[in-house]
Amino acid sequence: MIRPVTPDDTDALMELADAISLFSPDQLDELRAMLVASFLNSGDNQPFWLTDDDNGLVGVAYCEPERMTEGTWNLQFIAIHPSCQKEGRGTSLLKQVEDSLLARGGRILLVETVGTEDFAQVREFYKKNGYVEEARIREFYAEGADKVVFWKALKRTERTKS
Repeated sequence: MIRPVTPDDTDALMELADAISLFSPDQLDELRAMLVASFLNSGDNQPFWLTDDDNGLVGVAYCEPERMTEGTWNLQFIAIHPSCQKEGRGTSLLKQVEDSLLARGGRILLVETVGTEDFAQVREFYKKNGYVEEARIREFYAEGADKVVFWKALKRTERTKS
């Protein structure tokens, strides 16, 4: 079941973030601070978290608005526990993010990822879900590690119209 994150999810989400092995210890600390801060704010133009809860948290997505834009959001990360990947959970979670953004007046969703070979599967995931590579910044993260920006226009469908 995909649902908004609650303060009670904090420890489980940190365990999930650690299990996917994408974050350094410093980044995990920053992630925890972002999560806690999000519980203090609310509203349509505030960052938000969603989780895939299947008798335990197996997925998470974090999205925040782009400053000084109208309806542009950035998916900072989406992750599924390694033991639950390749089951369609990432696609379901991404679709829920998109629907949530539409309900908040979102127009565009950006996603930034790494251009290295070990992230090829991640880039294919976004392409498969209708995202277009919009920009590439060479050597952004490190030597040989480009920043790749994907773009998608969010559209209302029968399931998202209210």
